[in-house]
Amino acid sequence: MASLELVGRWTAFLAACLPRLAFVSPASLARPLHRVLIGGLPLAVVAGFALGAVVWMHTRGVLERTGTGAAELLPTFLAAAVLLELAPIGAGLIVAARTGAALGSELAAMRVHEQIDAIELLGVSPMKRLVAPRVLACVLAVPLLHVVIAVLALGSGFLAESILGQTTWLSYQSAVLRELYLVDVVPALLKTLVFGLLVGVTGCFIGLRSRGGSEEVGAAATNGVVACSLLVLLADVLLVGLTRLLLS
Repeated sequence: MASLELVGRWTAFLAACLPRLAFVSPASLARPLHRVLIGGLPLAVVAGFALGAVVWMHTRGVLERTGTGAAELLPTFLAAAVLLELAPIGAGLIVAARTGAALGSELAAMRVHEQIDAIELLGVSPMKRLVAPRVLACVLAVPLLHVVIAVLALGSGFLAESILGQTTWLSYQSAVLRELYLVDVVPALLKTLVFGLLVGVTGCFIGLRSRGGSEEVGAAATNGVVACSLLVLLADVLLVGLTRLLLS
């Protein structure tokens, strides 16, 4: 029963947050967006370079052993893997790990030190002032990090191919775009919006629910990372299955 109550409270929190996202001012959005996007950018850059090079190195040897000329399709395989799954889930998990902990600990500290109570006494809604800008920042940051990871992964794949292979940029570009269609790429990009929403809402929800002493701040950070990461992975499976079902 406690789990069902928690899910119900989280759902009510999400429903209360969604209408307020449309009324977030640019001034209140700038700082949390900068923290989420710029804070996650170094991880996205490293992840992008690593994913492209590692997937290329692993896959090329396997395809060459088949002896069927399948290695020529490696850029197509790399583009499909990166754009449809690795870049979206990578961006979602980066924000979940970094921002999920930050949101949980930050709002938990404000709750423990009674700053949330002070805001409410002033007649200001914490949902409007604190939650909505942070959630919208996550919603906007995850797709941008997805693009960064995808571009760098495809670029590092080309570098690996050009160093150890014999391809040119034109042939690589042609192979990358050969079997990719908007009907595949757009849903993969749109699901990153859902990842950002889940991370923002869950991190804020855990932080605002914290009660007790300073030890709750550390617990909120840990719970934020775990809950956000699990929700991103679960949402990825459900959204991909739903997309395949609708497009079949």
